[in-house]
Amino acid sequence: MFSVKPIFIEGVPFTAIRVEIPQTNLLVVSNDVGYIMCGALDVDLLNEHLADRKIIAARARGVKTIDELLEAPLDKVTLEAENKGWKPGMIGKDALLRIADNKK
Repeated sequence: MFSVKPIFIEGVPFTAIRVEIPQTNLLVVSNDVGYIMCGALDVDLLNEHLADRKIIAARARGVKTIDELLEAPLDKVTLEAENKGWKPGMIGKDALLRIADNKK
């Protein structure tokens, strides 16, 4: 089972995606610039093997719902996300708001 729905953070639209798989859920909140995701995101892969794509992304671990993902501190961020001001420890929704005005 999966769900895709629009959500708004301080009036700014994003897309929330939840994929139910055995024993866990994959969670993503994104716009057309970047995204935050649950602990399944391999940030090292994005930084080391896909760096040319300049992916703006971060992960938060231990989250079980979209609301938890938005409120959780980020565990790890991509190099390109750092260029947008994202840092480990930053709350997910705060990171997303930093890219709300930076659409390419």
